[in-house]
Amino acid sequence: MRVNSLAFRLFLWATGLTVVVLIVAGIALSTLYRNAVERGFDLRLDVYVRTLVADVASPEEGSEKFPQSIGEPLFELPLSGWYWQVTRLDTSKPEVHSSRSLWDSNLPRLHATKDDAAASGGYLKGYAPGPEDVQLRLVERTIDLGGDGRYLIAVAGNASEIEDEMLSFDRIIGTIFAGLAVALLITTVLQVRFGLAPLKRISASLAAIRSGHAERLEGEFPVEIAPLARETNALIEANREIVERARTHVGNLAHALKTPLSVIVNEAAARGSDPLAQKVLEQAEIMRDQVARQLERARLAARSNVVGTLIDVPPVVTALARTMEKLHRERDIAIAVDMPAHARFRGEQQDLEEMIGNLVDNACKWAQSRVAIEVAQEGPARDGKSKVRVIVDDDGPGLSPADRERVARRGQRMDETKPGSGLGLSIVVELAGLYDGALTLGTAPIGGLRADLALPGG
Repeated sequence: MRVNSLAFRLFLWATGLTVVVLIVAGIALSTLYRNAVERGFDLRLDVYVRTLVADVASPEEGSEKFPQSIGEPLFELPLSGWYWQVTRLDTSKPEVHSSRSLWDSNLPRLHATKDDAAASGGYLKGYAPGPEDVQLRLVERTIDLGGDGRYLIAVAGNASEIEDEMLSFDRIIGTIFAGLAVALLITTVLQVRFGLAPLKRISASLAAIRSGHAERLEGEFPVEIAPLARETNALIEANREIVERARTHVGNLAHALKTPLSVIVNEAAARGSDPLAQKVLEQAEIMRDQVARQLERARLAARSNVVGTLIDVPPVVTALARTMEKLHRERDIAIAVDMPAHARFRGEQQDLEEMIGNLVDNACKWAQSRVAIEVAQEGPARDGKSKVRVIVDDDGPGLSPADRERVARRGQRMDETKPGSGLGLSIVVELAGLYDGALTLGTAPIGGLRADLALPGG
């Protein structure tokens, strides 16, 4: 996916949204699980608090008011992290009784301002550092026994159990969410590729139409893209109709101008040596040449705007070679053809026939006895476009570099004894240019002129 592609944007947005959702969900789950673990831990501490409250409020007969054990061995082990402490608050000097595990230390006090709700119910819950700076989870309860005194009962447990539980949970949830993130990203990639596949098909179909492999967008498209396909097909059809109308108008204009110009030329020619008639004749010929040139340019431009089709070159070259041999039979011109089995031109067959026909006809007019036609298909260049080359050689007198430039101009003829109007090579140059091709004149290996025509291939 390219950075500026629609697929990359969709993937980026989906990835960002997925990461944000997973992070928020992970934090929420971790918080909820911590609250659940703390509640479970507090319930355990609350059981010990209730046991101490019962022992302090109504000790068994013959037993001490402050027991040294409440049935949990951890309260007997020094600095085990589990402690209880009972403090009488209504004396001038608080009396403190604690578990053996607390050794000679005291538990820290929680402040009511940290948990007003707990304080209002007689309970305080929170974290505080204990002996050896071990983090403890404390539960405190204040009871008033009237004449028997007022006491603060505190039970603490090692908070590392909560942290260990949370660490284990975070690792598990992190692993699960990481796997889920990978799965979601893969799913996103597949969704983007599948969702944008119709657009890719349209792009490929348009390339096929442009290259001549297809004439319209074919196939079923999703309802969101189907209107685009319909409008594109309608645009292609409209373009073809416009070009056809342009051709028709060009043809009509040519016929409309041909007759009046012919009448003017005939009338001027009938007046013989009249200077005015000669001037009219001269200017009429110029007008006819200019009209023919502009009509030809309009016709070629109209053709070049049509979406190209792929034309097989070998049949066209073979047919033209046979036709030219028949036309120049009295001169016994031998035409040799060398071409691959598959060579294609991206354009219209009529234009290809006109270009190659002009080149072969020109070669046959000047050749002594031989004309060679070579066709080569070239692969895609740096611009990604392929080409087809048609090389026509003859064994005639050839042309100098200056003469080669002259004959490519409209109406320029090197020998008035040869038939023709001098428009052939110039038409080839203009028509090839409209297809982004080129005609190059050089020296043929067999001694005459070489015409190298490069055209877009398929």
